This record gives sequence, structure tokens and C-alpha cells, in this order.
Amino acid sequence: MVKLTLIARVTDGLPLAEGLDDSRDVPDADFYKQQVKALFKNLSMRQNDASRMSIETGPYIFHYIIEGHVCYLTMCDRSYPKKLAFQYLEDLKNEFERINGSQIETAARPYAFIKFDTFIQKTKKLYQDTRTQRNISKLNDELYEVHQIMTRNVQEVLGVGEKLDQVSQMSSRLTSESRIYADKAKDLNRQALIRKWAPVAIVLGVVILLFWVRTKIW
Repeated sequence: MVKLTLIARVTDGLPLAEGLDDSRDVPDADFYKQQVKALFKNLSMRQNDASRMSIETGPYIFHYIIEGHVCYLTMCDRSYPKKLAFQYLEDLKNEFERINGSQIETAARPYAFIKFDTFIQKTKKLYQDTRTQRNISKLNDELYEVHQIMTRNVQEVLGVGEKLDQVSQMSSRLTSESRIYADKAKDLNRQALIRKWAPVAIVLGVVILLFWVRTKIW
């Protein structure tokens, strides 16, 4: 069964919409939502991730698709057919783009499209029972294949994100330290120039002063 559904902007991880009633029958729903937020954060830092992926987490599995800088993600039981999960996400994507496509990039607050929950709940009901004729037909649709979609473990995916985060922090720290060293180098060069030319400037000053005094006396 479909358990959770969340939609977020990939460029910054901003959550755009969510299935509001999804977590009622999910123990530790908050834990899995935190994992989803961590996944969205990781996706916002990585430019070359697969546009479709399945990620195993405990007794469940996340499925997501990315299109138009938006990630559509659902969490299902592991026994739920992968093909139906991705067709469910395709239905959400098509409707979300149709209704909100022009506003996605300018959305500034979390859950700006929370009213999309109505469509999420309606579509979710259509996909819950895998034995309906509608869903059996979708499972038998040979034109829609999901065999090549990669499946990974959530610890592996989040671990990669943490390493990238550490690399980013290290890069920022090195950049900051480089600026500090550059400033110190400029100060040292300035001090060296002062030490080199200060005696000359003093001598010239004395000569000019003597010349001025002499002209006044004469």
C-alpha cells in the first residue's frame, strides 16, 4: 500500500505538498518523514542523481521521480508493486505540473501547494487495491517498464549525502583560511615595504626640511 506522499523542489529541498492523511497507519511516521527531508536535502546538493530511484528503508521502500526541478516521492510497503508506485507518481506529476507548473520556481514558503492534498488522496485510493481491473491492466502494461530503475539502501544514500556535506564544509573552511592567509601575506608585504623605504623617506624628509630652513634663513 501507499503510505506517504511528499513533493519538494529539488533546487533547495523546499517541501511543496504532502498527503495530509498518509501517516495515520504508519508507526514512526515522523521518523520516515525526517528521512524524506534528509533525502530532499541530499538531492538539492547533487546534480547528477538518477531521475528515478527506489530506496529501501526498514519494512518500506521510497520511490521517487524527478522532473522539472521537482521531486515526487512516495513510501510504500516493500510488497507493493514497483510499477504501480511509479505510475502513481506519474499521475501526481502530470496533474501537479498542469495546475502549479508556472508557480513552482517562485514558491517562497513551505507547503505552498498544500491544497494539492485533495488530488493526492483521490489518486491514492485508486492505487491502494492492486487487485482492481484498473491496476491489473497497469501492471500488465508492457510499455511502462521499471526494471532498470535502481534500488539502493537509505543508509547508503544518506551516507553519500553526509560525505558531500562534509566536503562542502571543508571546502568552505579552506576558502576562508585561504582568505585569512592572503590578508596576512598582504600585511607582511606592506610591513616589509615600510621597513625598506622608511629610512629613505626619513632621510628625504630631513633633507627637505634642511633645504626649507636654509631658504628661510637666506
